[in-house]
Amino acid sequence: MFHRVQKLAVAAFVAAGAAVSFPAYAGKTLDAIKSRGQVVCGVNTGLAGFSQADSNGKWSGLDVDMCRAIAAAVLSDPEKVKYVPLNAQQRFTALQSGEVDLLSRNTTFTLTRDASLGLHMTVVTYFDGQGFMVPTKSKIKSAKQLKNQTVCVQSGTTTEKNLTDYSKANGLAIKPVVFEKVEAATGAYFAGRCIAYTTDASGLASVRNKEAKNPAEHVILPELISKEPLGPMVRRGDDEWFGIVKWVITGLQEAEEYGVTQGNVDQMASSTDPVIQRMLGTNEDTGKLLGLDKAWLARAIKATGNYGEIFERNVGPKSALGIPRGLNNLWNKGGVVYPMPIR
Repeated sequence: MFHRVQKLAVAAFVAAGAAVSFPAYAGKTLDAIKSRGQVVCGVNTGLAGFSQADSNGKWSGLDVDMCRAIAAAVLSDPEKVKYVPLNAQQRFTALQSGEVDLLSRNTTFTLTRDASLGLHMTVVTYFDGQGFMVPTKSKIKSAKQLKNQTVCVQSGTTTEKNLTDYSKANGLAIKPVVFEKVEAATGAYFAGRCIAYTTDASGLASVRNKEAKNPAEHVILPELISKEPLGPMVRRGDDEWFGIVKWVITGLQEAEEYGVTQGNVDQMASSTDPVIQRMLGTNEDTGKLLGLDKAWLARAIKATGNYGEIFERNVGPKSALGIPRGLNNLWNKGGVVYPMPIR
C-alpha cells in the first residue's frame, strides 16, 4: 500500500510539474549576439528573390527577411544584421565554426545533413523541387528528352546527386558538366556549353530573371525531380537559440493565418482573439519561455510583415520572379504551410 501511495504521489508531482512553465535561459548564442549587438547571418552570394545585395550593399530577399525578423525579435532592430555571403562549399563550415549564428541560404533539409553535420534544421521557409531550364529554341518539352545530353550543375549540392539519381533511374545517361561556383555553371549554360541547367525551380526562376539576356528565350521544364524543403539551420548544442529561430519563423507563418500584417500589427494589439493576443504579447508573455520579452513576435512582424507578405514581396506572382504560392501557401488555402501553434 505504501509503495502504491508513493507512486501516486510521484505521478501527481510530475503531472503538476508538467503544467508549470519556467523562463528560458538565454543561451550562449543569444548572449554573444546581445554582446556584439548583431546577428551574423550566412546567406547566398547572390540569388535574386532570396538573398542579394544591391549596388549600395543593401541585402534583400526571402532568406534575408528571416534574418531581419530574428534580429527584430532579439535586438529590437531588423537592421542589426551582418550578412556573410557564402557559396555552397563554405556554408556548413561557416556555421559549424561559429563564423555565423545561423545559415539562411536556400539550403535543403536532408537526413544526411541533419545527422552528420552537427547542425539543426529549423523550419521550412520554402518548399521547392529540382527542375531543368533549357533554351526555348531547343524544342525540349520534358526532362525525359535529355537523354545523352549535357547538363550544367553546381558541385557540393544536393542538386548534383539528384541529377545522377534521376539519370540512372530513367536510363538517360545524362552527362553532368560540374562547376564549383554557381556563376560558372550558369555562365556555361548561357554560353551554350550545356543543353540544360539544373537547380531548384526557384533558383531557375531567379537565374532566368537575373542573368538571361532575354528570359523568354529560356523555358523551365514542368517536371520536378526531387523534394527540396529549404530553410535556416543553426548549430547543435544551443537549444535556446534553436528555439528562438524556430519560433520566430513559425510566428510569421501563424501571423499570416490570423491576418496579422506589417500594416495592422499595432491595431491588432487590441484584438479580443486570444490567439492574436498571445502572439502579440497582450494577454500572455510567451517571450519569457524563449529568453525574450513579450513583444518579440510583434516586432518581427512589424519589421518584415508576415510570411505571406515576405513571399509576395520577394518571389511571389507580383515580384520580378513571378512564382505562384503553390505548396508554399497556408494549409487552409491549398498549400502545405502548417504552422505550429503559438501557445
